[in-house]
Amino acid sequence: MTLLWITILMVLGYLGYVGISRWMQNRYLKKLSQDEFIKGYRKAQLIDVREEKEFDNGHILGARNIPASQLRMRFSEIRKDKPVYLYCEGSVRSRQAARFLKRKGYNQLHYLDGGFRKWTGKVKSK
Repeated sequence: MTLLWITILMVLGYLGYVGISRWMQNRYLKKLSQDEFIKGYRKAQLIDVREEKEFDNGHILGARNIPASQLRMRFSEIRKDKPVYLYCEGSVRSRQAARFLKRKGYNQLHYLDGGFRKWTGKVKSK
């Protein structure tokens, strides 16, 4: 019986943590549809956080590649005074990158809902 209560409390704690994390993320990170993304990305820093091989296979025209795996070493390449538009293949790495950038003092953070997988705009590949 005690094990059941411990398990229930652990599950509730985890769900609470996930819920609060999502709520906090929505306060500093704006999810953009493709149309919203297109309207603003030319005035912003467009960062593709996918790995280099993924980037080379195709990326949004004008994007810079700073892979999520290298972000801790390269975040200083991103200006704090301009909006940052992030995207990855889906949305997971973009949100993780935004969480890291927020801790480093970046405030104008946006990400492409659905990521590159759902992008239908202009694409460049090598």
